[in-house]
Amino acid sequence: MAHPLVLLDSASLYFRAFYALPESMTAPDGTPINAVRGFVDTIARVITERHAGRLVACMDADWRPAFRTDALPSYKAHRVAAEATDGSEEVPDTLTPQVPIIMDVLQAVGIATAEASGYEADDVIGALAHHEKSDPVEVVTGDRDLFQVVRETPTPVRVLYVGRGWAKAELLGPEELAAKYALPVEDAGAAYAGMAVLRGDPSDGLPGVAGIGEKTAAKLITEFGSLEAVLAAVNDPRDRKLTTRARNSLIAAESYLAAAPTVVNVAVDAPVVMDRPDTVPAAPVDPDRVAELGRRWGLGSSLPRLVSALERR
Repeated sequence: MAHPLVLLDSASLYFRAFYALPESMTAPDGTPINAVRGFVDTIARVITERHAGRLVACMDADWRPAFRTDALPSYKAHRVAAEATDGSEEVPDTLTPQVPIIMDVLQAVGIATAEASGYEADDVIGALAHHEKSDPVEVVTGDRDLFQVVRETPTPVRVLYVGRGWAKAELLGPEELAAKYALPVEDAGAAYAGMAVLRGDPSDGLPGVAGIGEKTAAKLITEFGSLEAVLAAVNDPRDRKLTTRARNSLIAAESYLAAAPTVVNVAVDAPVVMDRPDTVPAAPVDPDRVAELGRRWGLGSSLPRLVSALERR
């Protein structure tokens, strides 16, 4: 059995852990550690159940990059903290102190982290997946945006979607993605990204094209083969496949459609920097530090579970 390169959409996963577990999980000093414990448990589960041979916790260096907001100022605008003057993200007060603890745990255990200056974790994941030439890749995320990275060659890339929890996790490759959204199997990842542009996503400040929902967007991408072909047909007087209603909607959304692909598509050329090799260690690289962090933050069974997962590989 091939051991995959597993790429963690870290912020997506620790946000979900934060909301899934009670804030009554606290350190001896009263600091909530629910996100820490949930995220550490996720890593242990990934190593055990997904048989990860390589593992990277992918991080946001910039959660709202300038190249995306320059293209579409509404991108994630509603998530900017009301009192912030630096454009920082609105994050629950009890989650913010937990992120440095997560980073300390990753460093002590020896799990690689990666980021790219001026880019989001999605771009880091997209770049690492795009450039992988030896091992199969699995992306663990609660964010549908990353469905676009699935592929078959040169190495298979799958997305383990945990947006509805681990019990309902879905492993999606091109065939599964195509079946789920009625998209063409051929180049299903790019087809999903094109559908996402047309459909929009209010949670990210993407308005989409008025009157074109998910099913219509998928139908257009399938019928024409790509977003580019759909847009080319808009101004082609010979085209008879577009309905008048769809054509008028697409024409009205011209400025949005010019900008949205820059926002939606992951940047596979992002300059990724990793803090260490991505091989999953057979034991913590700094066991004394791991023990200290466990005591200081009251991490209970979570850290021992992760250490056991490493040792059983």
